[in-house]
Amino acid sequence: MRSKLLTTTLAVVLLAGASVAQAQDSGFYAGVGAGQALVDERAYDDEDTAFSAFGGYQFHRNFALEAGYSDFGSLEPDAAGTDLELTSASLTAVGILPFTERFSGYAKAGFQRWELDRAIPGLTGTAKDDGTDPVYGLGLQYRFSDLIALRGEYTRSEVEDLDVDAAQVQVRFDF
Repeated sequence: MRSKLLTTTLAVVLLAGASVAQAQDSGFYAGVGAGQALVDERAYDDEDTAFSAFGGYQFHRNFALEAGYSDFGSLEPDAAGTDLELTSASLTAVGILPFTERFSGYAKAGFQRWELDRAIPGLTGTAKDDGTDPVYGLGLQYRFSDLIALRGEYTRSEVEDLDVDAAQVQVRFDF
């Protein structure tokens, strides 16, 4: 089901971006993404589907500020323990390195405000925890037109003593 959704999304992006134009150097943008959240620390070695939404302003062809929201799904422990449900809101600085007119790489770093829900064994409730920690990542972007780009991104979110990675395919829309 997920591969069919990603294939359909990619086809729509390719068709919508059929006209090739130069990348914008500045302006507002927004987008959505889907992929895998991964954790492999302590009692946790699991992955789940991750979703994200983001928006930002590109000040220059090499710099942007971006705000985002990520839902990392439910991560289960290997043995005894509680499931973790993690979401975060982030603000990052994005450094962009254009390779060609349409293809670029980028690195991002900033802070996130995360919320972690832990299932309480034997009860129907959850224990909530939250905090602020760093988030950083790398990505590649291919621009189909002035309005649409496809991104592949890998980020690491630090959550207390746990590192949660996310690998996603994202679609960016420029305004």
